[in-house]
Amino acid sequence: MEGASTRGAALAGPVRATSGTCRIPAGVAGSPRPAIPGPYAGQDDPVQPSTPRPVPRSTPVPQPAATPAPSPLRRAPVQRRSAQRLARILDACAELLDETGYEDLSTRAVAGRAGVPIGSVYRFFPNKRAMAEALARRNLDAYADRISARLAAPGQPPGWRAAMDVVIDEYLAMKRTVSGFALVEFTVPAPRESRQANYEVADRLLRLLAGRLGLDPADDRLRTVFLVGVESADALLQLAFRTDPEGDPVIVAETKALLRAYLARDLDGTAGAAGPGGAAGSAAGDETTGASLAGGTLGSGPGHP
Repeated sequence: MEGASTRGAALAGPVRATSGTCRIPAGVAGSPRPAIPGPYAGQDDPVQPSTPRPVPRSTPVPQPAATPAPSPLRRAPVQRRSAQRLARILDACAELLDETGYEDLSTRAVAGRAGVPIGSVYRFFPNKRAMAEALARRNLDAYADRISARLAAPGQPPGWRAAMDVVIDEYLAMKRTVSGFALVEFTVPAPRESRQANYEVADRLLRLLAGRLGLDPADDRLRTVFLVGVESADALLQLAFRTDPEGDPVIVAETKALLRAYLARDLDGTAGAAGPGGAAGSAAGDETTGASLAGGTLGSGPGHP
C-alpha cells in the first residue's frame, strides 16, 4: 500500500509550495482547466449549456447523393449461360442464408448447392460478403420491378396514399416469400449505424414515384422526407416481424397510418394527391386501411400470400 501511494504521488507530478499554498498540476482532479484558445476562450464552465439553432421546417436538409456502390462482381456476365450460372449462385446463396444464417455461409457451400465448381463462384465474387451484396442489389431491383408492375396494373387507384400502400405491401410479400430476404434485404447484415442502404432505397423510391405523383426527385426536402419515411417504416416493420413471423397486422396498420400522417404535409396538394386517398378522404382512407390490415388483409395482387 505504501509503495502504491509513493508511485501515485510520483505519477501525479511534483507538488511545490508557493506562498503557503499548494499548486496542483494541470490534469489532476480538481485542477483548473487550461485556457482554451480561440472563440471559446474564457468559457471554463464544463457544464455550460449550448443552445442549438432551430432549423425552420421550410429549410431543406441536403442529403448525400445516393451514388450506387461499386459493383460487387469481379466480372459481369456477358453470355447467357454465364448469366444463368450467376443466377444459380445467387439463388443458392439465398437458400443457404435461410438455412444456416450469414455467419455460417461459405462460398464452398454455395458452389455445392448451385452445382458449379468453386472456381465459378470466385470468378464472380472474391468472398461471401460480395456475394451477399450482389443478392441485396438483386433484391432491390426486384422490389422496384414489383412496385412498378403493381402501379401499372389496371384498376390501381391513383394518389400517393395508394402508391405507398403498394410500397409496403410489396415489401411484406418479399419478406414472406423470397428466399434469403429475412437476412439480406437491400444490404448485407451490418450494425445499423454503418448501414447506408436506406439512402439508396429512399432515392430509388422517389425516382420511381416521381413521374406518377408529379414530384421532383432532385428536391432536397423530398429526399429528406422519403429517407425519414423509409427509416421509420424499416424500424416498424422489423418490429412487426419480430412480434409475428408473418408480420403483425396491427403494427403493419400503424406503420401505414404513420406514413400517411407524416407524408401528407408534403404530398397533399401535389398531382399525386388526387384519387380516393386524396386530401379530402384521407381520414376515412386511413381508417379503412387500418381496419382491413388489422383483419389480416395485407395486400392483393401478384406475389401476395
